[in-house]
Amino acid sequence: MNDLAKIPVTVVTGFLGAGKTTLIRHLMANPGGRRLAVLVNEFGSQGVDGEILKSCANESCPVENIVELANGCICCTVADEFLPTMEAILALPKRPDHILIETSGLALPKPLLKAFDWPAIRSRITVDGVIALADAEAVAAGRFAPDPNAVLAQREADDSLDHDTPLGEVFEDQIACADLILLTKADLAGEAGIAVARAAIEAEAPRRIPMVTVRDGKVDPAVILGLNAAAEDDLAARPSHHDGADDHEHNDFDTIVVDLPEQASQEALEVAIEKLAAEQNILRVKGYVALADKPMRLLVQAVGARVRSQFDRPWGSLPRGSQLVVIAERGDVDAARIRTALGA
Repeated sequence: MNDLAKIPVTVVTGFLGAGKTTLIRHLMANPGGRRLAVLVNEFGSQGVDGEILKSCANESCPVENIVELANGCICCTVADEFLPTMEAILALPKRPDHILIETSGLALPKPLLKAFDWPAIRSRITVDGVIALADAEAVAAGRFAPDPNAVLAQREADDSLDHDTPLGEVFEDQIACADLILLTKADLAGEAGIAVARAAIEAEAPRRIPMVTVRDGKVDPAVILGLNAAAEDDLAARPSHHDGADDHEHNDFDTIVVDLPEQASQEALEVAIEKLAAEQNILRVKGYVALADKPMRLLVQAVGARVRSQFDRPWGSLPRGSQLVVIAERGDVDAARIRTALGA
């Protein structure tokens, strides 16, 4: 790459558990000859996705090229954290050919795009494209695409509902900012579910946006990278619920970190997480767990009541310990009840 050319940046956005980290792992394993750098942002002080990605580091994306920003949404900490981090990536001894940014599930992408006009970086990088991931099964179930007629009826019955839910606004802003939408969990949604999800997203989208169905994050990198969208110069076509607002804060969400003792049963823990999601409206649970008599570390990731877990690496010299990050809408978080439900 010519040193005077702008480095393309792909912003990967999408709601909690849509499969962003899985997609980036796939791109890291299939870079198409590119040298990559990755910036991963999580909501909450304890990062999990960054460690997952670092465990997948390779020659095309070495561990020093993977940077994690935690304890602050990337779209709210642009000046304090995002810009200095981008400058550090641009100063790497070996210049990356392409930068991937994984936003937190709660981030609004448009404020991030505006940051690419910052004088220190605007001549050096460009937004190649914004990729929005949407869980096809969830969208088909209507969780993030409310029926306009039903919303109107609720508004007429209750003045307190005369606005979109926070989750709905986040989802719609991510879709509106996208150059390409990936419908994930296609195997769970089925053909009928995918058709419903497509229709729901098309109804919310401000313009025609290409959609591709994927399973397990497997998509040809040629479809994702090299879009040449220059999205930072196309903000007017990407409307947001927060256009004109001075700032954006995540006052509608809470995160708690739960430290657990060594667990006797993987199955019992998964049942506890499922029950917790059903009883307390938990959005996301993720973290690492130590199981009795098991030399491998258990990676746990849950979206609502859907729990997935797998052994990801030996504990080795790492201190054995169990820690889960729990995310919910504010008002649904009872820290004491959550810790009790998980056996803390």
